[in-house]
Amino acid sequence: MDANAAKLLGAGLAAIGVGMAALGVGNVFGSFLEGALRNPGAADGQQGRLFIGFAAAELLGLLAFVVAMILLFVA
Repeated sequence: MDANAAKLLGAGLAAIGVGMAALGVGNVFGSFLEGALRNPGAADGQQGRLFIGFAAAELLGLLAFVVAMILLFVA
């Protein structure tokens, strides 16, 4: 395997993290919506945790994207 093929393979594997982040964001919002529909009175108190979970999942996706771009264009 030459270096260019290994670089592209590594970038493709790093890009899997972006898809997993999308699943994580969907899971965060789905769980919040399910809980808010079951107990609407407590939904306002949980909204801060919703945004923290969203930010954490999105950060991991952005880091995976940055790793993929570094492998493609810098390494």
